[in-house]
Amino acid sequence: MNRPLVISDCDEVLLHMVVPFGQWLDEQHGIKFHMNGNDFSQAVRYKDSGEAVAQDKVWALLGDFFKSEMHRQYPIAGAVEAMARLGQDADVVILTNLPDHHRDPRTRQLADHGINARVFTNLGPKGPALQAIMAEYAPSRAVFIDDIAQHHGSVAELSPHVARLHLCGEPLLAPHIKCAHEAGHAHARIDNWAEALPWLLERIYGDKHD
Repeated sequence: MNRPLVISDCDEVLLHMVVPFGQWLDEQHGIKFHMNGNDFSQAVRYKDSGEAVAQDKVWALLGDFFKSEMHRQYPIAGAVEAMARLGQDADVVILTNLPDHHRDPRTRQLADHGINARVFTNLGPKGPALQAIMAEYAPSRAVFIDDIAQHHGSVAELSPHVARLHLCGEPLLAPHIKCAHEAGHAHARIDNWAEALPWLLERIYGDKHD
């Protein structure tokens, strides 16, 4: 029988993103990031005028951040240890929404923080990408971890047998994002690794975990 499979997102699940992104915007571009509600586009504003940064500009800035500033990112509390524990008896892969040319930099970035895992890049809903990963690994059991509700909806539609955990480890974002568990697309919503790890072990191993 094949090993269980853990399919995890990266940003705000394993590594902080919006905090270092906001610090870079402030330092280099005179832009302030402040979440007040669930509209990311309204959170990015010019410091001098208070006007919202145009959406296409925000996406361009995000692209620049991932091109040159990924070294600013740092682990969510407990994430490195959780991935190591899960990897003792399961295959662990990362499914991250970045263009393909970021696959190797993301792999190195995670390895530098102690997370050695195969990285899959994707754009758009993650259901189809997860289906392809499942077909390759054919795991005995699988869990999916992500901070974005729409990805849980996509996975629930295409791979309903996969256990789905909605986890956002960034306190600045967690209160504002839509909850996949409330929507019926995730099996649980847990925003810290101390509680998430036992839940994941139970879904993967049942009564056999330590």
